[in-house]
Amino acid sequence: MIDIIQPGMLASVQDMGRYGHRRLGIHPGGALNTLALASANLLVGNPVDAAGLEITMGVAELRFTRATRIALGGDDIGATLDGKPIAACWSIPVRAGSILKLSLAAADSPEQAPRHSMRTYLAVAGGIDVPLVLGSRSTDLKAGFGGHQGRALKRGDKLPIGDAQAAAAAVHGPAFGVRSPRWSGLALRADEHSQHVTLRVLPAPEFDQFSKSAREALWSDTWRVTPNSNRMGYRLEGPELKRKQGRDMLSHGVVPGVIQVPPSGQPIILMGDAQTTGGYPKIGVIIGADLWKLAQAPLNATLRLEPCEMADALAAAEEQQRYLDSIRATVAALDWSRATLYKK
Repeated sequence: MIDIIQPGMLASVQDMGRYGHRRLGIHPGGALNTLALASANLLVGNPVDAAGLEITMGVAELRFTRATRIALGGDDIGATLDGKPIAACWSIPVRAGSILKLSLAAADSPEQAPRHSMRTYLAVAGGIDVPLVLGSRSTDLKAGFGGHQGRALKRGDKLPIGDAQAAAAAVHGPAFGVRSPRWSGLALRADEHSQHVTLRVLPAPEFDQFSKSAREALWSDTWRVTPNSNRMGYRLEGPELKRKQGRDMLSHGVVPGVIQVPPSGQPIILMGDAQTTGGYPKIGVIIGADLWKLAQAPLNATLRLEPCEMADALAAAEEQQRYLDSIRATVAALDWSRATLYKK
């Protein structure tokens, strides 16, 4: 069992999402940073789609009532276990009664915290064992089902832990770590000195309906993530994107990553909890392999949008899969008796 002492701003149970129900108006939801949750799950011996916790903007405190193994996804998260600093991408045994704390990472100003990471993911050996609803354990926060009682976690909640598939020796074995996405070519920013998060974009069906200046501004200008952003969509601030001619559109299906442009000309990028249909014109779609970057981009972060081809999108997805495969291979080949003890 996991006792929620302090859930922070927004914490919820999430897995890889609830698919196959769009005809009912049910969005897929699930972890917004699937790369972080998948890597954390692999590190504790879970399948990639096991349920874990998505913790927004840190400041959370949890107690484990039984011995288990945990891993954190995300970076620069300021986490401690029984007062001892721990890092993401480490697989760590936990004693019964241990307390995990997350605090805000360093920020440029109180309004901008955390600076490097918007969301943290906790995986626990065996996964969070809440009931399956329509094939998923994810919390649908808007509709109020799934996860733990269909809502964000509160102080005093207790979450059941499933049976670990790994052997007891693995659950209680020494800690070990793997390269983070940052060290494997999957960094949030291009480098330590970069001020922008770059997202690759495929042009959408209505791309040519926008004026030449709007299409040029999409690629050449900088976009700011406004505080009016959430799990449904990220609202951007930048130059006004105008269409050549205003025309009404019938509502049509939309998916996470789509960049809609409402009459204000300020784009909205749809996220996992977005509605299943929409009537705004679409100027582009963020490729799937880059959506985790947007999920981790802190409020007020600046974005650059970069055009790409379908081949680039497929290559990026393959690169991400190779990273996960490397973790899977590491865990499968791990000699627990020789694993490096975690000493931080």
